Formats: sequence, structure tokens, C-alpha cells
Amino acid sequence: MTDPRRATPRVDAVLADPRLVAAVERLGSALVRSAVTRALDEVRSGRLPAHAAADVAVAALPGSAATLRRVLNATGVIVHTNLGRSALSPAAVAAVTDAAGYTDVEFDLASGVRARRGAEVLGALRAAVPGAEAVHVVNNNAAALALTVFALAAGREVVVSRGELIEIGDGFRIPELLTGAGAVLREVGTTNRTRLADYTAAIGPDTALVMRLHPSNYRVTGFTSAPTLAELATLDVPVVYDIGSGLLAPEPLLPDEPDAASALAGGAALVTASADKLLGGPQAGLIFGRADLVTRLARHPLARALRVDKLTLAALEATVRGPVPPTTAALRAPVTVLRERAQRLATTLADAGVDVAVVDTGSTVGGGGAPGVVLPSVALSLPTAYAAVLRAGEPPVVGRVSAGRCLLDLRTIAPHDDADLLDATLSAAKQT
Repeated sequence: MTDPRRATPRVDAVLADPRLVAAVERLGSALVRSAVTRALDEVRSGRLPAHAAADVAVAALPGSAATLRRVLNATGVIVHTNLGRSALSPAAVAAVTDAAGYTDVEFDLASGVRARRGAEVLGALRAAVPGAEAVHVVNNNAAALALTVFALAAGREVVVSRGELIEIGDGFRIPELLTGAGAVLREVGTTNRTRLADYTAAIGPDTALVMRLHPSNYRVTGFTSAPTLAELATLDVPVVYDIGSGLLAPEPLLPDEPDAASALAGGAALVTASADKLLGGPQAGLIFGRADLVTRLARHPLARALRVDKLTLAALEATVRGPVPPTTAALRAPVTVLRERAQRLATTLADAGVDVAVVDTGSTVGGGGAPGVVLPSVALSLPTAYAAVLRAGEPPVVGRVSAGRCLLDLRTIAPHDDADLLDATLSAAKQT
């Protein structure tokens, strides 16, 4: 019997295939060589004919040199942390592409000298929140809080209500973040009730800040009370308000969610927020407020370590100046429009023999925003077996399983992705 290994072509011979030569330019030699090596291992084992090695290697190539994959979010969770939080707008994506090469991030093209980094995005944020005397941007909201404490309260006391000592994602706790940044935590009040008098009694010569933390991932209801921001602003120390989810102005659909403009108008000296939640931008931490305090933060040595890159600056400016981002569009999508889209998709699927129904459901903001708020929505209801098959497809579709059915919530599917959702579901139908 002829040893199949004798027919195995050399690696360089397979790599000479024009398709693989082009792939090296797109993906790099390591990924392409790995695909060829795997194909040749199949040839050596006798499971693959030698002439098919290049075809199999080409078929095994990834779509890009990165392992992150585009996913269709059909969970109904608008800001889904596990799926990358906010999807960027086309304008933000274009801005990132433009900024990916050499760019004038710190260069004045008119004068030919160095310019202030990120001046345009800071100007855009100030225009969006006119009550802010100054703005600073860091790499996330936790960094914004850490920088605030390092610059303004290291070795001094920060007064916080016990009802606001929250845990954020992945087990990180705000009290540990504050003390880790060098503050002495002074807890006041109780879990459900904190009075202005509690804050007043706690303030002394060593007090640097009063901090208000919006409980953006849970709700305390019933026998509760807390002083207003305006009342806290009457105290003799600056009030820092972490609003969390990043609204710059009031959102009528989320009346209980704080926003930067209202917080500053209410008396906060500084406001911190995330850019990749309800603002709909890239990951970043936003700091708005008094010019003297923001300047101290921006000039602190730690600010350099927390500086955002040119891609974040580009995406953030395009989000603030540009068209409505996908997060906002999903939040405001009318149920009537969602139902029309669902009906069109369901008709096509049913004609193909798919067990599908259009059902009313509820979406959430997610990402530590608007806890307890349920947004009416519409979903495609499929057999449970579709959930795993859809996740394994291309592109992967992530839905949710409820009451023994796989639901694909249209609120978190952009209208321009309906065709891809349809194709993915029809493909899954052939495998279930």
C-alpha cells in the first residue's frame, strides 16, 4: 500500500497558491501558515487528498487577524456588557478608520506646531453639556473615579452614603476602588435612609469630597430617603456625582436616570460617567465640572496613565457630534415598527417551513443603566434548539431562551441587520 505521506506537498508549495499569497497580505503569515499546516496534517493522515490541501487551508482561514467576531445581539439587552456594550455608529466607525493611520491628534496643521491633545472632542462634550466649565476624558468611568480621588482626596476623607456602596461588574467594589486610590472612606446613613444631617455631621477638617453614586444596577424601594443633590451642594466641600450610564441630557424614556447637564445644574462640582453606555460611544470615562477641579485632575501624574488613544478620541467625537448612535436608536425604536419588521421576517421564515411566531416581550437597557425599566418590544419566537445553532453560525446570533422558546428581540437588532438575521435563521433551520 502506498504511504499517503509520500504525496504530501511541501508547505511552501501550498503557500504559493495565489489565494494564500493574498491571504498573507490580509492576515499575516503566521495565521495562513497555521491553516496550511493543519491541512497538510490531514493529508498525511490519509483523510484528505493532496490536491485539496490548498482548498481546505483557504476555507479554514479566519475572516480577520483578530479573534473578536461580529455578533448580532438579539437578547433585548441594549447595552450588553458581554457583547461589547454599545455598537458604534457608522460615523464613529468611519472616524476610527480615518484615525487609524497618522493623524493630527496633537498637531496643528495651520501653524505646524504641537497642539492640545483631544481639544476637539473636549469642545464637543462641552457644547453638549454647556453647564460644564471643563471636561476631561479617561479610559473608563472607574478610572474617572480613581483619578478624582487620587487628585483631590488622597489621604483625606470621602463621605459616601451606605446605600451607595455598590459593586460594579466582575466583582469590583466602589469602596475598594476609593480606598485603593488613597481615600479614607467615611460611611454615613443606612442602606435605605440617609439624611442631610448625616452628611453634615460627618464633615470635618479632613473631608475632601462628598460623593454621590447612582445605583445604576439595582433599585432600593419602599421606606427610603436621601437628600437631593441641591441639598448636598449646600455643604462646605465639593460634591462629586457618579451618574454611571452616561446620559448627557435628560432622556424622556428614562425619567429616573440621571444626566450630566441636570447634575451640574443641581449643584455637583464634578460629574463622572461612562461613554460606552447610554451615550452610545466607545469605552471612556467622562469628567465634567468646575474648571479648577478638572484642571487638577488633568495635570495629575496619573492622568497620563489613564489617557485615551486617538481611536477613542475619534469615535467619541463622532458619537457626540454625529447622527443618533445605535444605542439611542434601539432605545427609542417604536414598538409598531418593531412589530412590522418581525412580521416581515416571520412571514419569510414560515414560508420556508420554520416554526416561528411573533410575540410581545420586554427589553432592558442593561450595562448598569435604568434598573427595573422594561421597554416593550417584539421578538421572533423559535424552538429552543435554535439558540445554540444560531450562536454557532456566521455571523453568530445571540438570543435568549424564555419559557421553552428561543426569542430574537428586534429592539437590539438594527434594521439594516434584518437580512443577516434572516439568513442566519434560515441556515439554522437546516441544522435543527
